Amino acid sequence: MTASLEQLRRCHFAVDLGAARTRVYVKGAGLVVDQPSAAAVNTRTGALIAVGEFAEKMTGRTPDYIRVVRPVSGGTVVDIEMAQRMLRHLLGDKVRRALRRKPRLRAAACTPHDADPLAQRAAIETLVGLGARRVELVDTLIAAAVGCGLPVERPEATMIMVCGAAATQVAVLSLGSIVTAERIPVGGEAVDHAIVQHLRHEHELMLPSQSVRPLQLALSGNGLTPQGPASTEIHGRDVATGLARSVQVDTAAVRDAIETPLTAVLDGIGRVLRNCPPDLVADLADRGIMMVGGSALLPGFDQMLRHATGMPVHIAERPDVCAAQGLGYMLEGKIEPLVLDPLAT
Repeated sequence: MTASLEQLRRCHFAVDLGAARTRVYVKGAGLVVDQPSAAAVNTRTGALIAVGEFAEKMTGRTPDYIRVVRPVSGGTVVDIEMAQRMLRHLLGDKVRRALRRKPRLRAAACTPHDADPLAQRAAIETLVGLGARRVELVDTLIAAAVGCGLPVERPEATMIMVCGAAATQVAVLSLGSIVTAERIPVGGEAVDHAIVQHLRHEHELMLPSQSVRPLQLALSGNGLTPQGPASTEIHGRDVATGLARSVQVDTAAVRDAIETPLTAVLDGIGRVLRNCPPDLVADLADRGIMMVGGSALLPGFDQMLRHATGMPVHIAERPDVCAAQGLGYMLEGKIEPLVLDPLAT
C-alpha cells in the first residue's frame, strides 16, 4: 500500500518508526527528530520519565518500578498508546503547535514490505492520535531508495537492501515499483545476539547491554575481513562469580559468529535475484546493490556481500536516515514521476 506522489505532496510531516530509531521529517523544516525508539515509564504511576537517547541510556540501569519499553518491534507499532506518547515528547510543544495550526493535517509513514493490515492500521492509528486527519503509507524500500538517490522512477533495475535492527529487506525496483522483494527476519539485533552468545559460551562473559553493538567492539578497521585486528579486549561480568572481568577475544572467532546469521541475508538476496526477470538482473551486474539502514555500517559487511555475490556493493552516504530523507523528498515535491505518453491511435 504505497501512496501516490500527488498524495504525498499534500502531507505536512512524515514519520519513520523503526525498531531502533524514530525519525520525523516536517515539510519545510527538514529532519526534526532522530532519536532511539525507547521510553522509560514509572510502572507505579504510569508517568513517562524519559524518551529517546536518555531512555536508552537507562536500559539495564533502572530500579524495579521503572521500565524501559520499545513501542516499535520489527518496524511495526506494538503499543499504539506508548508510541503516541513517545512521539509527542520527541516532537516537543513548539513543533506540535505548528502542526496543529494546519487546517487538515496530513501525515506519511513508512511501513515494512508486505506489512499485514494490522501493522498498517497500527501505523495509521499512531499518527491519527497525533492529530493527523489523513495518513498515507509508503513502502520503506521505496522511501529508502528515493532517499539515497537511486533512479527508481526509470525503467532500469535498482537493487536496494534496507538493513534494519530487526529485519533486512531486499528488493529490485523499476519504474517506481517493486519488481520482487524479500523480507529476512535477521538484522542488527541478531548480530548483537550472536556476539553475546559467543562471548558467553567461549569466555563465560556477559556484556553490558550498552556494549553489545558490534561497532563498539573494536571490530574497527576492516571489521569482518581477515585484515581486521587480531584480538581485542572486552570488559564484562563473569558468568560464574558475577565479578567484573576483562578478556582478550580473538576477533576471527567473533567474525565467524557474526557471519552465521548473515548467511540468511545472502540466501534472501539469492531468492530475490532468482525471481527477477533476466533483463533486470543484467542491469544489476553493473549497478550492484545499494545498502541503507543502520546495520549497513557494520564493518566489512559490504565486502562480505561483494565477495558472495560478485556484484558491486555500495553504502549510502547517510544510510541510517535514507528512509526519512526519501519521505521528505516526496513531501517537498523533489521527485517527478516518469510520464508515459500513450500512443496515438
